[in-house]
Amino acid sequence: MAGRFLNLFKPIARVIPEIKAPERRVRFNEKLFWTALVLIVYLVMSEVPLYGIPSGQAPELAALRVIFASHSGTLMELGIGPIVTAGLILQLLVGSAMIECDMSNPEDRSLFTTASKVFSIVLTGVQASAYIIGGMYGHLEGPVAIVVFLQLIASGLIVLLLDELVQKGWGFGSGISLFIMAGVAQVIFWDSFALIPLDEFGARGFFAALTQTLASGKSIEGLLIRGGNPSIVGFIATIAAFLIIIYMEGVRVELPLSYAGYRGFRSRYPIKLLYVSNLPVIFASALFANIYLFSQIFWSMFNPNNTNPWLNLLGMYRVVNNRPQPAGGLVYYVTSPRSLDQVMADPIRALAYLGILVVFCIVFSLTWLEVGGLGPSTVSKQLVDAGMQIPGYRRSGKAIESILKRYIPTVTVLGGIIVALIAGITDFFGVFGSGMGILLTVGIIYQYYEILMQERASEMYPAFRRIFGE
Repeated sequence: MAGRFLNLFKPIARVIPEIKAPERRVRFNEKLFWTALVLIVYLVMSEVPLYGIPSGQAPELAALRVIFASHSGTLMELGIGPIVTAGLILQLLVGSAMIECDMSNPEDRSLFTTASKVFSIVLTGVQASAYIIGGMYGHLEGPVAIVVFLQLIASGLIVLLLDELVQKGWGFGSGISLFIMAGVAQVIFWDSFALIPLDEFGARGFFAALTQTLASGKSIEGLLIRGGNPSIVGFIATIAAFLIIIYMEGVRVELPLSYAGYRGFRSRYPIKLLYVSNLPVIFASALFANIYLFSQIFWSMFNPNNTNPWLNLLGMYRVVNNRPQPAGGLVYYVTSPRSLDQVMADPIRALAYLGILVVFCIVFSLTWLEVGGLGPSTVSKQLVDAGMQIPGYRRSGKAIESILKRYIPTVTVLGGIIVALIAGITDFFGVFGSGMGILLTVGIIYQYYEILMQERASEMYPAFRRIFGE
């Protein structure tokens, strides 16, 4: 039975928009079609500007862009931020037993989904209001502000339904993963090929600038670092980041297992080095992004001259090219330097940012270990319930748990440190699409590869559907 909190959403479940799950098996090509359609709608929304926003007045909030798949000044201004934030809050509340919810119960699962939608819509309204009231778009007249608010609410609802369409089985994976991957790909493409004039070495895009530099007979030395813009160092760092992350995704410890009921039948339980995947850096990035957002709102509303010592602790800003840039306070040290120039100009900031990121990634890794049901006790119970044991040990949850405790806590901490270092250090070298973006994209591509191989195998060999639980 659903807990008291989830029962509050029963009346709302009847009126809130919902995508029905397919009542038949959706074929591979049909899933491909719906996934592509969802992606096209997202890309179109990413290019349609918000009506009523003056040109050049859209907030940058660069820290939010990659993690929330958002695009400044467009219908995708808020991206998947409200959905991700709502989902994480509810997952943490359920995992910590503050909310009663049995995910194996269809009714509880349905109410949990409804609660996630309601929270997402509420958070969309809160963030949209914060952008408008905080003056992030400059001064907007009453009617214009209402129009902008309604656009953001409608866009948030559309994104919510697009994600649900994919997750309900009409497409592959999840809409959130699809949007993040598409957003990072866009940024990498833009950093590589953008033709917008930038400096004496040519366009913003690295390859465009390289072509123009070689054609003019200039030395490519000027493209080596190039400030915070795409450079040779950034290009090399991007390739290196992809290779390192791909390698790390494959590093694992495999525990030998055997089935108690079938002698001679062996298996292995893989414990990946990145055991909790990219979740720690997602949590840390979302935290830093919200610090950035609210510190800028408080600064613009109450502390535009940096004269309030208490608000200065949260964030100080200076205006550069009509845009506020972090200049001090907590927000300054949770915002990554995006080039070697910035790192060398203030190495203390770079070290502080990296240290804070590592600490939070470790904390979130250990937190999610239990909240996400990945701890040694939970895993050992799952293995015993599945009729498995470690050869040479008696079939006991305690025995398996003692073995898992040797590995899982260690790889959890190591994994948190590694993803933090990769995300932080690659940003220092100016990677295309940001270190976090590449980290998330590689993990998502790997997941999609596994999903597509499984779907293709199920399509070609229907007998495999039982193995995959279809």
